[in-house]
Amino acid sequence: MSVLVVGTVAFDSIEAPAGSVERILGGSASYFALGASYFAAVRMVGVIGEDFPQDHLDLFTQRGIDIAGIEREQGETFHWRGRYHEDINQRDTIELHLNVLAGFKPKLPESYRDAEYVFLGNIDPVIQMEVVEQLRHMKLLVCDTMDYWIRESNADLKKLLRRVEMLVLNDSEARLLSGYDNIVKAARAILRMGPKMVLIKRGEYGVLQFSDSAIFATPAYPLEEVFDPTGAGDSFAGGLMGQLARTGDLSQGGLRRAIVYGSVVASFTVEDFGVKRLIDVSLPVIEERYQRFIELTDFHS
Repeated sequence: MSVLVVGTVAFDSIEAPAGSVERILGGSASYFALGASYFAAVRMVGVIGEDFPQDHLDLFTQRGIDIAGIEREQGETFHWRGRYHEDINQRDTIELHLNVLAGFKPKLPESYRDAEYVFLGNIDPVIQMEVVEQLRHMKLLVCDTMDYWIRESNADLKKLLRRVEMLVLNDSEARLLSGYDNIVKAARAILRMGPKMVLIKRGEYGVLQFSDSAIFATPAYPLEEVFDPTGAGDSFAGGLMGQLARTGDLSQGGLRRAIVYGSVVASFTVEDFGVKRLIDVSLPVIEERYQRFIELTDFHS
């Protein structure tokens, strides 16, 4: 079963305690697609400028990712520049150049419109809804968001939330969207907005999953060093949805296993800058770390 992702394809320039890089491959759709590609076929929708190198597109196709939905427009590719603090959970956006993304209106190829597993990356909720209206047979619709859209497009975001099965966001975004400081109350308030599930990313502290009937908590995989957290959340979502598409198991148990797979994929992403480590693993290596993760959290033995 294939997964469809709609999101950003970008250049990232990153400063972190471990070093710095300039204009490397980034964007929510890029990280998601590469993470999901270990488990399932991926279809990718985004926009790039004239300056986007063919080598990056070749990387996607080498991973078996269908890029028929990527449009090349006149102008420059979306570019984000950020700086991480010594506390790697804290970062500042230094520059943000939307460029061709500013006029992005996704047009799904006909072959994409029957997608059953769909991830709407962190873009304008109006654009996310335009994508939803082009789809026909969704089995699982998941969306991401951020503080900017919560503040500036709150009504449009809440309209979208009535259509999705799962919302993925971090703990500060959950508090902002709900108006509650307590994360459990925040999740309950968001569930009342429409989604059947809420996944709250907590960085090095792991993930919390809420539904009306259950709460699930999993830690992050412990690492000695984190080089670059950029894209960790999107690659987490890619691993999660790739695993769900691979198995077709949307039960609570299937979802919990997929969350752990997503956490494993994200743990590789942060071990180097950009997508470098993410593209340098294999499914057997991912499965090996998954088993270690299970052992890490097993308290019955």
